Amino acid sequence: MANPLKLAIIPGDGTGPEVTQEALKVLEAVSKLEKFTYTTNFLDWGGERYLKTGETLPAGGVAELKKYDAVYLGAVGHPDVKPGILEKGLLLELRFQLDQYVNLRPVKLFPGVECPLVGKGPADIDFVVVRENTEDMYAGIGGWLKKNTADEVATQTAVYTRKGCERIIRWAFQYTQKRNNPKGKMLTLVAKTNVLTYGHDLWWRTFQDVQKEFPDVKADYNHVDACCMWMVKNPEYYDVIVTTNMFGDIITDLGAMIQGGLGVAAGGNINPDKGGISMYEPMGGSAPKYTGQNVINPIAAIAAMSMLLEHSGQPAAGARVMKAVQTITGTKMKSQSAGKMGHGTKEIGDLVVGAL
Repeated sequence: MANPLKLAIIPGDGTGPEVTQEALKVLEAVSKLEKFTYTTNFLDWGGERYLKTGETLPAGGVAELKKYDAVYLGAVGHPDVKPGILEKGLLLELRFQLDQYVNLRPVKLFPGVECPLVGKGPADIDFVVVRENTEDMYAGIGGWLKKNTADEVATQTAVYTRKGCERIIRWAFQYTQKRNNPKGKMLTLVAKTNVLTYGHDLWWRTFQDVQKEFPDVKADYNHVDACCMWMVKNPEYYDVIVTTNMFGDIITDLGAMIQGGLGVAAGGNINPDKGGISMYEPMGGSAPKYTGQNVINPIAAIAAMSMLLEHSGQPAAGARVMKAVQTITGTKMKSQSAGKMGHGTKEIGDLVVGAL
């Protein structure tokens, strides 16, 4: 990756700018410690711009992003903008146009973070979900017949391609190898082959074919309903999960809850191909009711910056940030809930900097 690291910053809506500020504070500090340079360019894409201009993604916006090494997103979601407009017109559009076909969601319980699962600790909850990010229900194929009548019919078609299945499955196997879990490298395909007998049969056959290239990785399978049960009962079972877009959307929210909530969950929308542009974000949303109060939790935003560094040519810096985050959750924070952390948003950022 180029030095300086060129970053596009989209602070977004609500508390997005506040948590972004803390992530950038940590970036500045770790760059000095790890001796790398970076540049940032701030883009005002989000709810306020949409209300002024009617644009979700400005003309030429995708071409603009291709000038950078990575994108950092604070949050999207404005109380005065109808739900779905920004999510579809900005987030999903960027994922499609930048072909960010990997949605990477670590599910890791940090020290000191409350977990709703009795008897489970950080050693038990430490796995990763690799979610396909451009096909399935995201394809948006469907429609109505005789809408708003007693005879109405609605259809929604999931779309899977061999290319789409193969590239995400192969990336997941490669990631499992790289992760090198000391308990054993295992990749679990989560699908529903007993009911979704066409699309998920394609997933299963592709999984079996690609598996042959990775003899050192144990190949495993769960139906999605069984996966939900085992994530609660025995989360320590999992290493890496690869799954479809829709099922990934569901199980990563469950994963966020068992790791302590959306306040600590971060993710990446990744195009791992040469020249691909990836985008990293906290999962907690814009939380507009907390805007400007210095009470929102920035841990997920800082963890998203750690992911950005890990996948953008600065893995040592990413690891250093993640270690500092876990130090602070384990020793300085009373809670991960907004307003109950024992410190303000800015102070949490300062504490992570101090722990680097």
